[in-house]
Amino acid sequence: MAAARWLGQVLRAAGARPASARAVWRSVLAVPPRAGLTWKPSRGGSSAAEAPATKVEDDSFLQWFLLLIPVTAFGLGTWQVQRRKWKLKLIAELESRVMAEPIPLPADPMELRNLEYRPVQVRGHFDHSKELYMMPRTMVDPAREAREAGQLSSSVRSGAYVVTPFHCTDLGITILVNRGFVPRKKVNPNTRQKGQIEGEVNLVGTVRLTETRKPFVPENNPERNHWHYRDLEAMAQFAGTEPIFIDADFKSTVPGGPIGGQTRVTLRNEHLQYILTWYGLCAATSYLWIKKFLRRTPGT
Repeated sequence: MAAARWLGQVLRAAGARPASARAVWRSVLAVPPRAGLTWKPSRGGSSAAEAPATKVEDDSFLQWFLLLIPVTAFGLGTWQVQRRKWKLKLIAELESRVMAEPIPLPADPMELRNLEYRPVQVRGHFDHSKELYMMPRTMVDPAREAREAGQLSSSVRSGAYVVTPFHCTDLGITILVNRGFVPRKKVNPNTRQKGQIEGEVNLVGTVRLTETRKPFVPENNPERNHWHYRDLEAMAQFAGTEPIFIDADFKSTVPGGPIGGQTRVTLRNEHLQYILTWYGLCAATSYLWIKKFLRRTPGT
């Protein structure tokens, strides 16, 4: 105790503060500091606080990003509903046009732009010396197609459409007429002489416009007189006619000649299937999203 009093007097004489004196005194006596009074800086405090915040942000982004799937599917389904309405209207218009009474063929090709699939009537004669052949083709036969729907095998035959220049007496112009289908073995006109109509005839046909080449369809080959798609300008130039084209109706068929009525007027309408697909996907992904983000238990 005497030593302690002596040390205190020395420190006070040196101007040390009481707190410093106590610190020196503890160091001298090697007394450990009381527990809980020593401060040590925390090295990971800020990182630990940032980790939960980052996880919440990631979950929020994922939640709204995944919501785009059902929203997009719903939008595509609604778009297909509108497309189906448009297609049904187009089919109804096409059917009414095909079933309309024939009208005289306009002489101006510009008028024909709004008359595709419209029946027209002409009078004149064929020039069989300048036939063109659209091939390969299969015969349009609605009865057979309905009978064989869904079957793996088919009795369809490959052949060609015979397109023949037709001079219109009343109009004074020559047009192209698709007389109809012949099997491959009958493409040569010498094999069907009985079907080569002579003299003037009245003819009813369906107006067809030019078409662009579809993918995987070969180019036309005028050198071999093989035409794979209707390029009216090139076909008319080849045959020396106007770029006007009609499909002769079935009534134009004569024994031994091409089979008329080769206008395919059906339009694919698969929009109902697409509607069910997109709305079904929307319902399924919406259910999964709600189950994941709205009904999950706390802490998950």
